[in-house]
Amino acid sequence: MSRRHSAKYKIDRRVGENIWGRPKSPFNKRNYKPGQHGQNRRNKVSDFGMQLMAKQKLKAYYGDITEKQFAKTYVEAARMKGNSAENLIGLLESRLDAVVYRAKFVPTVFAARQFINHGHVMVNGRRCNIGSARLKPGDVVQVREKSRNLALVLEALGSPERDIPEYVEVDPKAMTATYKRVPALADVPYPVKMEPAQVVEFYSS
Repeated sequence: MSRRHSAKYKIDRRVGENIWGRPKSPFNKRNYKPGQHGQNRRNKVSDFGMQLMAKQKLKAYYGDITEKQFAKTYVEAARMKGNSAENLIGLLESRLDAVVYRAKFVPTVFAARQFINHGHVMVNGRRCNIGSARLKPGDVVQVREKSRNLALVLEALGSPERDIPEYVEVDPKAMTATYKRVPALADVPYPVKMEPAQVVEFYSS
């Protein structure tokens, strides 16, 4: 099983950072890698190792998407005009599951994918159950009426844990989120430093 829903917090320890900034992350108490020798792993990291970790961290942040899907996203970003690193972030943030997470309709990106898969979301008035669906500026995401009183949704909207970025405009009463524009790296509220340029180096080397 390639999706690590039940072990998502182990990802924090694997990459060595609390990548979602969540207070429940075990990394807050055990800030070393998992395993018997986790506390003793302090070896100097090579350039390739740094690039690999940057890729693993960014891939994990978006729900630990598969390597095949992530590599395909990179290829698309590299073919676009402009900065490939910025393009990569823009494509990742344009995913439906990312926008549902940014809108605070759910507490985690893992929950966003499941929420979408179960048919709780509409895009421009039509039901969509594909988390990787690509949104365009102006697209409107809405929680279906029958799903709006789910505890998961109400708790997420009321949580002070995350702020909604300005490129996603949310109407909490209508439970809609308008994807206003494709963001740049500097616009995205990552709790930790992301290095998409290192990811580009990883794939292009």
